[in-house]
Amino acid sequence: MNDFPAPQWLCEKIVEQSSIAIIVGDREGIMRLWNAGAESIFGWSAAEALGKSMDMIIPEKHRPRHWEGYDKVMASGVTKYGSSVLAVPALTKDGRRISVEFNVVLLKSADGQVLGIAASLQDVTARWERDKALRARLAETEAKLKQAGLLSGVLSENKS
Repeated sequence: MNDFPAPQWLCEKIVEQSSIAIIVGDREGIMRLWNAGAESIFGWSAAEALGKSMDMIIPEKHRPRHWEGYDKVMASGVTKYGSSVLAVPALTKDGRRISVEFNVVLLKSADGQVLGIAASLQDVTARWERDKALRARLAETEAKLKQAGLLSGVLSENKS
C-alpha cells in the first residue's frame, strides 16, 4: 500500500486523462486549463484553447447572459452550480452546436479571494436529441388523442 501514488499525482492524472471535459477559467474568463476530455468534446487542442476567452465555446447569443452570471459569481464568490447541474448549448471547433451539462468549483485563494472557476462538462447532445424526439412524439400522440376526443377523458380520470 505504501507504493500507491500520492494524491497530488492522482489528481493530475485524473484531470489529464478524464473523458469529462475539465476547464479552468480565471476571473476574466480566460481558459487556464483544458484537458483531454475538453479536446475530445470541443475539438480544440489545449495549445489552441489556453489563453483564449471562453467565448470560443459559448454561442454568441448566449454570451451576454453567460458573462453577466460569470461576473456576478466572480464578485460574490457564490454559485448554485457547485451542486446543481446546468445544461447549456456550446460550440465546437468545427462550428457544431452541442448540448453540455456542467457543474463548477470556485477556486479561491487562502484568504478567500475568487481566483477563477473550474468546470466539469459532459456532452449530452445525443440524450438531448432523443428527449426532443420523444417530446415531439408525445405531443403528436396527445394531439391525435385530443382530436379523437379521447384525451379529455383520460385527463379527467387522472385528476380524480
